[in-house]
Amino acid sequence: MSRSNLLQPNLVLPGTILQITPELLSTHQLKGLVLDVDETLVPFRAAQVSEELLPWVKEVQQVATLWLVSNNVSEARIRRIGESLNLPYISSAAKPSRRKVRRAVESMGLPPEQVGMVGDRLFTDVLAGNRLGMFTILVEPMIHPDFDPRKSSFHALEVWISQALGASLTSESLFEKNQ
Repeated sequence: MSRSNLLQPNLVLPGTILQITPELLSTHQLKGLVLDVDETLVPFRAAQVSEELLPWVKEVQQVATLWLVSNNVSEARIRRIGESLNLPYISSAAKPSRRKVRRAVESMGLPPEQVGMVGDRLFTDVLAGNRLGMFTILVEPMIHPDFDPRKSSFHALEVWISQALGASLTSESLFEKNQ
């Protein structure tokens, strides 16, 4: 796999994780999802999950097994989020390392190509998923309403480097509108 392919998501959604539907999973033949936590499921530093996330989890669980895999080193925080959603979790994953992502996929009993890696970051979530042969889905970050909605300069740098290496992020200006 070329370097640009390692940073190329299979799907770029023009919204947050809440845009993932059972129909979308069926279309792409996905039976499991590994979900990033910070800024994918909850805004960074948010103490709890949003009200709309619980029904989304229940709906998606009807067609797919879900696991949380986070680089966040606060096991207590990731545990609290995992327990509030009633989902298994792994913290301190060190993505793009494959080790802990692979552990989540293996626990599902599914081949990697039937599991989606969902996240808001190219150099961690997409790279880890692609290195394992998973279907990668890039979503817009969930931003806390009290914070400035502009993307961090690191997000912009990731996009720029990925595109310079040949990756195409072609879904409705995912990162352009807030730069």
